[in-house]
Amino acid sequence: MPALLALVVVTAVWGITFVQVKDALEVYPLFAFLAVRFAIATLTLGPFAAPRLRSAGWKPGALLGALLAVGYALQTAGLERTTVSSAGFITGLYVVFTPVFAYLFFGIRVARIVVVGVGLAVLGLALLAGVGVGDPVGDALVLAGSAAFSVQIVLMERYTHRYDPVAFTFVEMLSACVGFTVIAVALGQLEVPRGTTVWAALLVTGLFAGALGFLVATWVQARTTAARAALLFTLEAPFAAMAGVLLADEVLGWPGWAGCAVMMGGILLAQPSAADALRRLLPGRR
Repeated sequence: MPALLALVVVTAVWGITFVQVKDALEVYPLFAFLAVRFAIATLTLGPFAAPRLRSAGWKPGALLGALLAVGYALQTAGLERTTVSSAGFITGLYVVFTPVFAYLFFGIRVARIVVVGVGLAVLGLALLAGVGVGDPVGDALVLAGSAAFSVQIVLMERYTHRYDPVAFTFVEMLSACVGFTVIAVALGQLEVPRGTTVWAALLVTGLFAGALGFLVATWVQARTTAARAALLFTLEAPFAAMAGVLLADEVLGWPGWAGCAVMMGGILLAQPSAADALRRLLPGRR
């Protein structure tokens, strides 16, 4: 129970940060924000990872860190354009994508219910697009980010059992940080963060949602089943929607909420298959 409660707290933090990030991006450049965010996460994990770096898995960690960076770049760029509620639910579709990519990459059979989940997800997206509260380009960017997260999750579950989880996560954070720093410098975006809004978003996303969030998730997944963990991860979407309504004064109306509800239905239907796919990705568990 403490492990599951800890994961609920993490998903709540992840959901709330959508509002903070959207506010921060109004006054601070995108890639500079991501570079500093992942720098904070890297520095936080450094002391824990330092004694374990020999079993970090530098090459696969750097690759998965790059995938993570792609996901966050697309998600954050989309969040600049669309609403917090839309971004939260669309991001949650990685649960639907995960078994699909597990099949495409490793031939793990997809349950028929996943097809229903994908169909509901598409219907939910269409309802949200019809409402017009978000931005089609922004929603598409977040959707692409969700797909990138799914690929990262599939590959991570397949390969990271060989490496120390804390050290591997550190390498991922470092890889993303280096990538975003290079881009920010090339675009002339890198500058010292200023203001409470920006620093609050950076500290919460870098420290709590990033470094500590990943550590808690790793700790919890070693103490519960993949199905329970996957189900709790889906809470990020409604937490984001509530944050958008309560903190960002967003108004979806009944069609918008219907679209979110339909997407959530697709996520919950696909969740057992996603958990099974992750379990079977581990060698010897087919």
